[in-house]
Amino acid sequence: MTDRPPELRSISYGGGVQSTALLVLAAQGRIDFRLFLMANVGDDSENPATLRYLDEYARPFAAEHGIELVVLDRVKRDGSVETLMQRLERPGSRSIPIPVRMANGAPGNRSCTPDFKIKVIGKELKRRGATPAAPATIGIGISVDEIHRAGNRRTEPHEIVTYPLLDLGLRRTDCARIIREAGLPVPPKSSCWFCPMKRPEDWQSLRREEPELFAKSAQLEALLNERRATLTDRNGNAKDPVYLTRFNRPLREAIPDGVDLLPMFDEADGACDSGYCFT
Repeated sequence: MTDRPPELRSISYGGGVQSTALLVLAAQGRIDFRLFLMANVGDDSENPATLRYLDEYARPFAAEHGIELVVLDRVKRDGSVETLMQRLERPGSRSIPIPVRMANGAPGNRSCTPDFKIKVIGKELKRRGATPAAPATIGIGISVDEIHRAGNRRTEPHEIVTYPLLDLGLRRTDCARIIREAGLPVPPKSSCWFCPMKRPEDWQSLRREEPELFAKSAQLEALLNERRATLTDRNGNAKDPVYLTRFNRPLREAIPDGVDLLPMFDEADGACDSGYCFT
């Protein structure tokens, strides 16, 4: 009888509240995962606070409890590392990989999550031996209060997706409590600092607390529209501008300085449906 290789089981670690709670649960033996894979979209693109938390708390905690926490870059065929910001700023680029808001406020198509998250982790799982015949189990940090985000993406042939927080019936508030009880600070919400899926109040916090990042976001929005102004649709008409919020106006106008915004909820805000971001 041929010995079968051990099952490959990994958590997609996003650096936020839910996946950090999964790290604690793994350390406590409450879930059976000893490998955590984080796809880093780039040190110039990830929330700097998430990267600080990773180095100061998550990595030491994982090492202390014998958990393998691996941070992965997107590596191109020529061996070079590509970041999401590099792709956005690439001279002559005609496509926009992030879900910028269209004229009606709805998010446009995106390739950032598939290219910089899902495929990066999938490539590593294949490297570690995952195949369609022996798929890896990949745990996603979606909690009960965000159950609408579960099951919204195509499963890769060499992966089986599972949701440990849903299995345990845990909400985001439970995740924060689990983290605090383990002696760790609660991490900030993870996402790219310029992500158009942010809620308006998150943009407001960014303008108030990280004005340099807010200014860079506004500059990025302007750059994307400068390029878009040179393009036409199939009918020869100039393409409409795009924005980082759903308010159909530039970021600095949409998120005014010194004006508190009432909490606003939109299914498209903060709801990247893959579960690889905002966890």
